[in-house]
Amino acid sequence: MTRRSVIIGTGHYLPARVVPNSEFAKTLDTSDEWIRSRSGIERRHFAAPGEFTSHLAIHAGRAALENAGLSAGDIDAVVVATSTPDHTFPAVATQVQDGLGMTRGFAFDVQAVCAGFVFAMANANGMILSGQADRVLVIGAETFSRIMDWTDRGTCVLFGDGAGAVVLEAQQGAGGSDDRGILSTDLNSDGRFRDLLYVDGGVSTSGTAGCLRMQGREVFRHAVEKLAATAQTALERTGLGAQDVDWVVPHQANLRIIRGTAQKLGLPMEKVVVTVQDHGNTSAASIPLALSVAASEGRFSRGDLVLLEAIGGGLSWGAVALRW
Repeated sequence: MTRRSVIIGTGHYLPARVVPNSEFAKTLDTSDEWIRSRSGIERRHFAAPGEFTSHLAIHAGRAALENAGLSAGDIDAVVVATSTPDHTFPAVATQVQDGLGMTRGFAFDVQAVCAGFVFAMANANGMILSGQADRVLVIGAETFSRIMDWTDRGTCVLFGDGAGAVVLEAQQGAGGSDDRGILSTDLNSDGRFRDLLYVDGGVSTSGTAGCLRMQGREVFRHAVEKLAATAQTALERTGLGAQDVDWVVPHQANLRIIRGTAQKLGLPMEKVVVTVQDHGNTSAASIPLALSVAASEGRFSRGDLVLLEAIGGGLSWGAVALRW
């Protein structure tokens, strides 16, 4: 028998404020058509004043626990993927732990920008496989609206706020690719490309949060190639191929990237979960958000092969192959 990390619950949370593309046209040289044609984004959510990343994460975590039929006391660890923490420290995950009423176990953050949730899933999976934990609450949560340059139409129209969560539970499998749970992970990074997507501030440099800066064309050029490659590697490690995939849940950055990656993998868009039109790019929250939305709509069936893939600043990228 083989120990596996199985998703037994999903949940998400979006701030109440919905921001349509038309709102940006009031202050920028842009339009709804311009934004849609380049990104596929139609609207996004922004956190309210006084609403922080930890608040979003707590809502999503609570929803995932409810969906799994569990309480905070049933969880051994909380892992939060975020690039927009409330504070330099402590970790957002410890605030989630307190907010959920969890007084045991441990909690920590993972920072790999838009690839953060994939990295967090790999870490949680490792802890479950090693016996360090039996149940892990994995959350992606972001308030990217707090690091936008509102004069830069190439970036500020792309991002939104939100949170998504999953509960992973240790279960026994036979050791083959038919097992439920995480079958493989693939993680990568290359710091030579760090200047393609970064925030121009930080504790050790400017003492400020800074604003997001991106070389959009270069990021796009790397994204499709690297996302397809990491997805293929994750599948190869399971002994399966693209033809076996039932669903792809990609990082929701840009509809053109999503389509390009699917095409490179030889997968029809009918097998791809797309929520970027409603949420924008929510960085580390985008995959768990899309996963939770699709699950709530009943898209996944038990035994489906689901592929998660993401790329973000660093550059960092990776994939998870799992069976629902």
